[in-house]
Amino acid sequence: MTRTSTCVYHLFVLSWYIFLNFYISPEGQDPRISLIFQNGGKWKYLTLLNLLLQAIFFGVACLEDVLKRTKGEKDIKFVTAFRDLLFTTLAFPLSTFVFLAFWITFLYDRELIYPKVLDTVFPVWLNHAMHTFILPFSLVEVILRPHCYPLRKKGLTLLTAAGLAYVSRTLWIYSETGTWVYPMFAKLSPVGLAALFSLSHIFIIGIYLFGEKLNHWKWGDRMQPGEKRK
Repeated sequence: MTRTSTCVYHLFVLSWYIFLNFYISPEGQDPRISLIFQNGGKWKYLTLLNLLLQAIFFGVACLEDVLKRTKGEKDIKFVTAFRDLLFTTLAFPLSTFVFLAFWITFLYDRELIYPKVLDTVFPVWLNHAMHTFILPFSLVEVILRPHCYPLRKKGLTLLTAAGLAYVSRTLWIYSETGTWVYPMFAKLSPVGLAALFSLSHIFIIGIYLFGEKLNHWKWGDRMQPGEKRK
């Protein structure tokens, strides 16, 4: 893609994610949505946190596109580095994880993660917007241009910190309200929950490594740091 096409694409995706974030806002809508978001708010759901994260990332990508045209690449190295760090350590792993974890669980037993009653609240297109289209947008971003991955230790540390923060908030919400964010959690023992969280962490680490390999397969070493990745 040309720089102009890339800029237009990023602006389109940014607009899409901004629209979704506002569309799902509980203020002034169906009272059933407010009921779903009680005991922790909308940000208790990983799906909605991912939508916010994608909006932030594509906002940074748009900013970088504009600054690159007006100031040149050498003067915006910090913005480019932040864009790459955000995409490689959070935006790509999380969007891929949400897509895979949701649809695997949904196809096994949708009541564990997205009960059928939600179909009366959220239209089918919105379900796919939240859980399906997120992956193609991330894959296009991988193909669109190279991203400089950080040293593996740094990338995995940031990803692990984000995961621990979400798990901690989930447990805090349960301790305060007595309700779990997702129905499947209520069916598991403490040991089962620990196993689920551990396997999920291993799974998302695998996704991170897959993204790293995919970037290398498409772009080679042109955007890799000079130090050996450890």
